[in-house]
Amino acid sequence: MKSTAWLIVARREIISKLTDRAFILGTLGLIAILAAVFGVQAFVANKATEYAVVTSSSAAHQMAQEVKTVAEADDDKTTVRLTTVGDDAAATSAVKNDDATAWLHEGADGWVLTGRDEVPGDLTRAATDAIRDATLTTNAAAADTTVAELTSGSAVTTGILEGDADRAGVAQVVGFALAMMFYLASFTFGLALANSVVEEKASRIVEIITTKISVRELLAGKVMGNLALAFAQMALFVGVGLIGLTFTEYDRFLPMISGAVGWFVIFFVVGFGLVACLWAVAGALASRTEDVQSTSTPLTMLTMAMFFAALLVDGTAKTVLSFVPPFSSIIMPMRVLEGTAPWWQALVALAILMASAGLIVRAAARLYQRSLLQTTGRLSIKQAWSTPT
Repeated sequence: MKSTAWLIVARREIISKLTDRAFILGTLGLIAILAAVFGVQAFVANKATEYAVVTSSSAAHQMAQEVKTVAEADDDKTTVRLTTVGDDAAATSAVKNDDATAWLHEGADGWVLTGRDEVPGDLTRAATDAIRDATLTTNAAAADTTVAELTSGSAVTTGILEGDADRAGVAQVVGFALAMMFYLASFTFGLALANSVVEEKASRIVEIITTKISVRELLAGKVMGNLALAFAQMALFVGVGLIGLTFTEYDRFLPMISGAVGWFVIFFVVGFGLVACLWAVAGALASRTEDVQSTSTPLTMLTMAMFFAALLVDGTAKTVLSFVPPFSSIIMPMRVLEGTAPWWQALVALAILMASAGLIVRAAARLYQRSLLQTTGRLSIKQAWSTPT
């Protein structure tokens, strides 16, 4: 009986959450938001765009052909429809009546794209590139030279000393999402765990429970039950995110992200287990539900510090914190995702986190055991530590 008692407690925690309407609706709501975000991105990425360009002279029509070629080459989902009218008044009328996106015509010093209230940026960039190249070709021929000779030595390329720019951008977004999940899981399940402990303590039900199982088994069951729920919810969100990513232009980063997510899962399990024990202690130190806010304040500050550190720290500070528990639960997987941490550093950080978790769990078990049955009022950590069993 006692060898599996913690499993009974864990099952009770899981069933309690799975029958909680607020928990179910909250989870489904977050999934719906994720699906909507990726759905909008997929729609925008695959949306075809058509621009109607009107001209009123043969020279403008010829130049518009160049614009059409460049615009459609830059984006295969872009189409440029050309129309030629008899005069400038007809071209102006077409733009005013929304029959044309823009009117391309010659100006005092070059070419002009005229729109009704704006000219789309993509069309402007395509026109700028096309007209520049066409003008360079014409001027080069007039000067008895070539465009290649005129532009020789003018090419500008970019480079970075560390990492990959696209990878860094994706890593920043995904890292924020993973940090947010850890933050939400800590508060959602941690606070619920603390309230569950103090409710059982205040109603004195815990006194009956502990006649059948040990306090340590009760703690283990509560922590493992909430850890299983948090892991399942996190896995569900990550799965939806990875599937959604396949419908965006960033799908090429899936192999990189999937590997980093594997590290995040491992660090999440250890880190959340550590934090969950502390939430249970926060509940045991309280004697009423109202006391949880006070007893959990240090843990709340720690969780917020972990979240903001993951978002704000950089450079050497980020490297150092990626080895410091419990900050390493979030920051090391982010560094793996960015490509700034080799696998051996992740293993070292994980070993440090696991060793620290073992020590903290033992200390939390002592505090939990010595404060759970004390109903005389809110206890401090010092009082709970020195209270006889």
